[in-house]
Amino acid sequence: MFSFCADPSVLPDWQWMACYLTTGSHMALYRSVLVVLLLLALAAPLALGMGFLGALAMRSRNLILKPLGTIYVSMVRGVPDIIFFLFVPFAIDQGVEYARHRILCPDWDQPVRQGNDFIVCAAAKMPLATDPAWVHNLWGFLLALAAFALVFGAFAANTLNGAMNAVPRGQLETAEAYGMTPGQSFRRILLPQMWVYALPGLSNLWMILTKATPLLFLLGIQDVVFWARELGGQKTGHYEYPHPDWRVWYFLGVLAFYLTLTWTSQKVFDRLMVRMSRGQATSGGEALRRAGA
Repeated sequence: MFSFCADPSVLPDWQWMACYLTTGSHMALYRSVLVVLLLLALAAPLALGMGFLGALAMRSRNLILKPLGTIYVSMVRGVPDIIFFLFVPFAIDQGVEYARHRILCPDWDQPVRQGNDFIVCAAAKMPLATDPAWVHNLWGFLLALAAFALVFGAFAANTLNGAMNAVPRGQLETAEAYGMTPGQSFRRILLPQMWVYALPGLSNLWMILTKATPLLFLLGIQDVVFWARELGGQKTGHYEYPHPDWRVWYFLGVLAFYLTLTWTSQKVFDRLMVRMSRGQATSGGEALRRAGA
């Protein structure tokens, strides 16, 4: 913070604004933008990986894997997302604490479930009460990441399964006729070609994932929407500098942030679509072939 901010009440407007925008609460707002971007950067590949495994399970001939993949995709897609966003962190948190409780406190003689309360020994808490704040924040972030990956992985699985089914069967049969094993035809024929069919659905899924990041507030993480509400209001828990109700300006800033993020994402997906359509037996690939002819 600037040295001239000791008494902001006597400062000119530009210095007052400089002091106001560099308070500890505003620094937390700026960090929350990085938290959102980090969540997207980690959740997207994790969801894609879970989606890929789910799609393989749905296509499997194994009598165990196929029902598991189908149930996972159908259940997550059929239940409101907010339920999983609340249930998954809650279940993982209690599951980890219960496992630690059984290992670290074998002499505990009281039931863990006592009515509506879930009580474990102090050593089994995750994180511990004595851990610094950053450990608690990191644990909450990891729980949120698991929820996002699980929910959006089911949607990705459905998209990838449809893309695999869209690859012409004749190409796979040709690969088998040339002596390729099922694994080779999957890696060399199906996998490279399915992305052009999957990309439109995955781009929509990315946009939905981006719009879902404000749900971090429900999981106890202070995201950009939380700070916009707190810093823009006249009287809040983080009230430091007197000012009128500026929430509309803060939320306009959040709007600009998300619009910039989605606009940039769409440009990236458009370039990927052009690149992946080259040489493909699709309308986009045929248009590129004619344009280059």
